[in-house]
Formats: sequence, C-alpha cells, structure tokens
Amino acid sequence: MITASPQPVQVVELSMDELRSIIARSEEELLEQQDRAMLSALLESYASLLGEIGDKQASIDRLRQLVFGSKTETKANVKKRIGKTPADTRGEASPKKKRKGHGRIPAEAYTGTERVPIPLTSLKPGGKCPKCTGKVYEVKPRLIVRIRGLAPFGGETYEQGRCRCNLCGEVFSAEMPEEVGDKKFDETVASMAAVLRYGSGLPMNRIEALQHGMGVPFPASTQWELMRDAAGLMQAAYRELIRQAAQGEILYNDDTTMRILDYLSEQNKRKARGEAPPKRTGTFTSGIVSALPEGRKIVLYFTGQQHAGENLARVLAERASDLDPPIQMCDGLSRNAPGQIETILSNCLTHARRQFVDVAVGFPTEVEHVIEELSLIYKNDAWAKDEGLSDEERLRFHQRESGQVMKRLEAWLADLLDGNKVERNSGLGKAIKYAQKRWDPLTLFLRKPGAPLDNTLTERMLKKAIIHRKNSMFYKTAKGAAVGDLYMALIATAKLAEADPFDYLNALQRHEQHVAANPERWMPWNYQETRAELVPTPAPP
Repeated sequence: MITASPQPVQVVELSMDELRSIIARSEEELLEQQDRAMLSALLESYASLLGEIGDKQASIDRLRQLVFGSKTETKANVKKRIGKTPADTRGEASPKKKRKGHGRIPAEAYTGTERVPIPLTSLKPGGKCPKCTGKVYEVKPRLIVRIRGLAPFGGETYEQGRCRCNLCGEVFSAEMPEEVGDKKFDETVASMAAVLRYGSGLPMNRIEALQHGMGVPFPASTQWELMRDAAGLMQAAYRELIRQAAQGEILYNDDTTMRILDYLSEQNKRKARGEAPPKRTGTFTSGIVSALPEGRKIVLYFTGQQHAGENLARVLAERASDLDPPIQMCDGLSRNAPGQIETILSNCLTHARRQFVDVAVGFPTEVEHVIEELSLIYKNDAWAKDEGLSDEERLRFHQRESGQVMKRLEAWLADLLDGNKVERNSGLGKAIKYAQKRWDPLTLFLRKPGAPLDNTLTERMLKKAIIHRKNSMFYKTAKGAAVGDLYMALIATAKLAEADPFDYLNALQRHEQHVAANPERWMPWNYQETRAELVPTPAPP
C-alpha cells in the first residue's frame, strides 16, 4: 500500500557537527542504537516535510519551488519533475511546426499606421515599358512600414495672437480654428488612459512619470477624473453587454483575490472599536465569460465581496425566461454555484488534473498514468477543433474516442482506493476523491453538445485583474473598482471580437446619445457598421 502520513511534521534538529559525527561513526561501523534512532527520526522528519509540501499543506512557496522546481503543468515539465530525462519524453509530443515568416510581422498587420499613397507618376497602366516593347499594368502596391516613437499623450499648444487698446484697454484675440474646440482633453485621452491602465495594467503614477519626462504633464488625478467621467458615458453599452451575456449558451466563471482599501479601512475601524468583524472580509474580482450562439464572446468583471457564483446569479437574473438553462463551466469550488438559478454544471478537467500534478513527486507512477490518459482527451478535442466539427459532431466524436478513455480512467482510480493500493488521506488519495466527487460534471462533454473541457478561457481573462493587482496592488474605493470592471469588460470583449479597444472607447464617447438610445447597435462586433451609417464615407471627387 502507498501511504503518506497525515500526521503533523515533527522536526528533528541536529547541528552539522552532530550530523558529521554520526556519519563518521557509520563509516567506522560504530553506530550505536541511539545513533540509528536519531538517523531514522531525521529521515522520517525529512520525508514527512516533503509529504506535507506535496499535499499542499505548506505555505512557503519558495521552499516548494526549491524542492520541486517551478510550478508548471505541461506534461513534459511534470515528467521532468518526477525524474524523467529529456530522452524519456522525446518523441512523445509531435514537434511544433514553425510559423511562416520566421516571426516577422507582415506590413498588413500595421492597421493603426497612417496610409500614405505614393503614386507612380512616370508610368501609367497601359503605357509602354521603358525597358522593352511591352505594356505595363497596375499591380498591388508594395507596403513599406516606418515607425516612430511618440508619447502616449501628445497635443498642440496654440499661440493665440492678441492686441490691447492703449485707450480703452480692450483685448482683441485671433479667431481660433473651428477644429480646435474648447476642450483641453478630447475623447481620445480618456480612451488611451483606460487602455493603458485597464487593458495593459500600467499604473497611473507610472503614466504620470512617463508623460512628465516627455514634456506633456498628465497627473494621475487628472487621469482618474477623465476616465471616471468617460465611464459614465459608456454605462449604456456596459449594461447591454451584461444583458446579452445573460443569454449565452455557455457561461464560464471564476474569481481571484483583490484589495479595496476602503473595505480594509472599515474592518480596521470596527476592530479598533471592539466590534465583531463582518461576516465576509475577503474581496474578489470575478471573471465571467459568456459564449453566445453566434460564436461571439462577452467578458465581464465584478469586484467586491461577492463570490463568482453570486455575480453569475446577478448576470443570469437578466436571462430570458424562455431559454433553456445554460452550461456553466467552473472549477469544483461551491462558491462558484449561482445559488437557486438552474445551470447545467460542467467542471474544469484542468483543475482535476492539477490535483494530481501537485503530488507528482510523491506518486510519480500514478500521476504519470493520469496525465497520459487525460492528454488523449485533449488531443481528441484539438483534432475536433482543427477539423471544424459542429457541436453535435464533436459530441459524437468524443463519445466514440474519449468515452472509453474516461471510463478506463474512472475504473483505474476506483481500483486504487477500493483495493487499498493508496492511502485515502494521502495527497494522491485526496486527488482521486476530488475527481470522483465531480466525475459527472467533469465528463459533461461526453453528454452535452458544446460542453467545454476546462475553464482556461476565464483564467486567461482574469489575468487582466491579476496584472492590475501586481502592478497597482489595490483599488482605493468600491467606485474605483466598478470603473475598472467596466473598462476591463469593454476592452477584453473588444479584443475577443478583434476590434480596436481604443477606437471602440472613442466611438462610445463621441456617439453617447446614439449609444444610450440603441446600445445593442454599439457592441464591439457591430459598432463600426453603425458608425458608418451615421457618418457616411465621402464619395471620391
């Protein structure tokens, strides 16, 4: 039986001199019973410590990294962690195909640059070739890109000419061009600040320092005021995003920790007054991704003291009553459930796999088997995606190819526990029980068309919140968190729709009244057509 002691670690302390003396006596075969007992206790202590770390009960992340290496979950890295050499894993994964272009970015990708036509004046289509007797014809222009560095925020300083009458003192000023306007900051400033702040995670104080060095001062307080006011103009589009997200066929949700200083301050005040702490003290950012029937995806963020399930319930409250319950993809935590609102639960296969990966050092053979079996599932899903199978075709394919793999794995895991081949309270035993408890939602992809394998999409979207937490560390107020949620949702959804977030935020501000009247026509995937109807492209002369 494979066992791992769940008992608390009993650390045996020995100085280096004591340890060296024991080793010296062992070489001379003069070990006494006391020495043997001490060495035995030392080894048990060391094994118990590794077991505790392997079971995720230790809190010293750096120690865990030193013992097990970096925490990565690819099959190749897990095998290296459990002692497999590169030669052992060579040939197990097909080599990646090199991308065409050797990493060079094509000129067509520079859509944000100004196009400057340079006509060929010496020749015209149909004209005679200067090198022979043939005729020339027009071909596709060659694109030559030239990049220059600019500050994120720039502008112009107008020197308005003025005269004063020496008798009456009247001051006469030059008439300003109409295009100058009367606003110091136009819509693009708030949009760029939001893209930098909430799209790329650049803190406002760093933006302020960068701009100061570029000779265009832009204080952090001014950045916040502009983004806060602009967010008010985008509320209609944001509410429409939430409404449409509620109609999705699949909703992914998860959360990550976040800090709001006002909440922490209030808790400290209550503690100083001797009052009981609030029922919930944690603060989180929930990420929700909704997959719509048209293939579009909407990303939403909610920061506060509500868990991911509570925020999902808030979204689904706007779901049309005649729609069937959606598929909900999340990990196995109970706080991801949306309460009384019905969903078809699908649990993340990657999270179940992670339970085994975390104990790979203690149980290398068993963990390797699990990883190999699950890799077959992901290979099947990748093939289905590459072939462009419909949801129904993908379901039948998984039932035929992946169903036997999951059935085989389920029986193998049950045999380990029921046959007493592994201790139930060991790290491996807990990983098996985690999977068994959630086996039905883990295998929903074998019963429901379109059911995903994992929650990777939401985790990828939550990186925006994590980058914010790493760079800015906190939100100051709940209102500031709400503004951040709005911008991150609009920016992330625009990126998934392959729209320019900067251009999209500009459009929402410049057409505020139209957005408020028909927000469904100002989504990231259709706003360009709507704007073109309002401002037709001028006909060529």
